[in-house]
Amino acid sequence: MGELLGQMIEVDVTNIAHGGVSVARHDGRVVFVSDAIPGERVLARITDDKKKSFWRAETVKVVTPSEHRQEHVWSAASVDRDPDNRAGGAEFGHIELSHQRELKTQILSESLERMAKVTLAPVVEAVPGDDERKGLGWRTRVSLHVDEHGNVGPFAARSHRVIPVADLPLATPELSAGAPLDQNFTGFDRVDVLNPSTGGVRLIIGKQKPQVITETVGEREFTLLDSGFWQVHHGAAQVLTSAVQDAIDPELFDPAASNLDLYGGVGLFAAAVGDKFGPATKITSVEAESAATDHAAQNLSEWLGAHAETGRVDHWLRQHLKEATATERARLDKATIILDPPRSGAGREVVDLVSRAHPAQVVYVACDPVAFARDVAFFAERGYELSSVRAFDLFPHTHHVEAVGTFTRK
Repeated sequence: MGELLGQMIEVDVTNIAHGGVSVARHDGRVVFVSDAIPGERVLARITDDKKKSFWRAETVKVVTPSEHRQEHVWSAASVDRDPDNRAGGAEFGHIELSHQRELKTQILSESLERMAKVTLAPVVEAVPGDDERKGLGWRTRVSLHVDEHGNVGPFAARSHRVIPVADLPLATPELSAGAPLDQNFTGFDRVDVLNPSTGGVRLIIGKQKPQVITETVGEREFTLLDSGFWQVHHGAAQVLTSAVQDAIDPELFDPAASNLDLYGGVGLFAAAVGDKFGPATKITSVEAESAATDHAAQNLSEWLGAHAETGRVDHWLRQHLKEATATERARLDKATIILDPPRSGAGREVVDLVSRAHPAQVVYVACDPVAFARDVAFFAERGYELSSVRAFDLFPHTHHVEAVGTFTRK
């Protein structure tokens, strides 16, 4: 293995795969090709031949372009550049925007069908205003890395090589204007640039002490640390708030039940539930990061029945179920549970614990279609079926897609 690295092959691209790459075949072998579109013929350079079952390759030249190919929205990531010098983070930028969403719909639908035998096919919805902006100007958070000479930039696609760039077209105009792309940061590894809802653009350089920032969703304010998690798209928090509210079946919702917001962060979705069902709604937000829990407690303080607890979700659930009285079990039986796990998904153990709580419904916010589909299958094994699902294009010009699904007991 390794003797084929750098070799050029000409291939016909037939399908899209999860992870922002397309699928081709060469002498019967599967080849995952970056910067290509299904339907194209491309000249590609082999970058990984370690696996017997497949290779990886990067498009060097488009021989027969797709009708959906466009000039890349970011010149720093264009196919005109050598693959080693292409900026990462905009791997779908060469694809017309509406076709990007068709491909994401296909990936989510195929994942659900293959892994969970579910035939729901949610159409990926655009965030309002994104089409008018051509899918640009949405990122409120950008991580820039620093090379050995102090230059800043994104990593190259699929590597840790820093690529100096002149612009950040996916970032909000304010963030773009404030990003220190031409400054030297020798001695540091990374510079994070933030454009919160309030307070203007800010930089996080090295290990500086985190500061409190405020994000707004509609007329509601949320405090958090600038080093903490918040949705990257400037419209995502509002879109997901509405989607979670709509995903809850009001016929199954009991405000007096032991409702849970797991992986609750700073309380965004617990607040969404409280806003929809009233200030007496009982809901507990569970989050492993103690600083986030502190802010969740503050952000949820107006809801009498809301509170926040610090704990790893699996540990907290296991202990909670172990200590639950008959009354608490009855309240869990009527509960609505919100799940917003990291990209790796909830996983078998957490799905098992949630199912043992026997809630009336589960609303799952997913940022990875394959992890979500795997967990859909786990829930099905435990008597919960995916009754509805929506998908949202919260990351235009990348392969990422968000889904919000509702599970109910069979």
